[in-house]
Amino acid sequence: MHAWGKSIGSFVFAGALAGVVAFSLPASVQAHRLTQPQTEKNVTLPGTREVQQPSGVRRPVRPTSEGTTRVVPRDDASKGSLQDRIQAILHPVEEPADPVQPQFQVPKTVSAYDDAILGTPLATEEQCVKYLLAYNPAPDISCTPQQLVAFYYQEGAREGIRPDVAFAQALKETGFFRYGGDVVPAQNNYCGLGTTGGGVRGAYFATPQLGVRAHIQHLLAYASTREPQEAVVDPRYQLVRGTYGDTTLGAWEDLNGRWAVPGNSYGQSILSMFRAILSE
Repeated sequence: MHAWGKSIGSFVFAGALAGVVAFSLPASVQAHRLTQPQTEKNVTLPGTREVQQPSGVRRPVRPTSEGTTRVVPRDDASKGSLQDRIQAILHPVEEPADPVQPQFQVPKTVSAYDDAILGTPLATEEQCVKYLLAYNPAPDISCTPQQLVAFYYQEGAREGIRPDVAFAQALKETGFFRYGGDVVPAQNNYCGLGTTGGGVRGAYFATPQLGVRAHIQHLLAYASTREPQEAVVDPRYQLVRGTYGDTTLGAWEDLNGRWAVPGNSYGQSILSMFRAILSE
């Protein structure tokens, strides 16, 4: 029994030793590959060049027919060293996001007698500036007239509000930026937002562009149920939307008695001023 036990023990020991050797063999081969990366050959396709990614990994890029470049997939370019591949896994390069496209259509304005609030401009920025300076060569604003008009066109285009007519409304509300009422120039409030008379000054805005944005957003609150593209800065936007619900006002004349009280011809006077801008 003792000899038989020794034979069994020797056999088990020999088998275990063989298993250790077999298990450790792939690791030794892998260690050799890690210390000998030059055994892997790089294949560079015509027109391919390497650039260094933010992760520090050098990746091949190839020119495209559009004049740009793209990272060459690993299947049709150099595989790179094992270290490069490890880095690429640990630090993947994000593809740039597609630009956000507007999710709404703006009706094209084709006539000076179109009274819709939503639409595209007919007057140019230059015509708006010339009309303002013809009535007030020194408007009391904290930017140039050109900059202020540009803000109206930028913000109006973003929300689908006609910027030239909105600028005409600002001229009416501020007396061609002479003011003289409850609102003062430092407020950057170009449409009487929040003022109710009797010395109530209304809303203040930190910059001229924010003042223009609030004006455009307030018009959008009346004319559409669509939320603004930018964060809401109009302090009365939610009040208007909550009051009107699914109802919207389509025309400038619909602002009569709403934006201004009694305002019997409020919208008509804005459109008349807009048509005068077109004659510049």
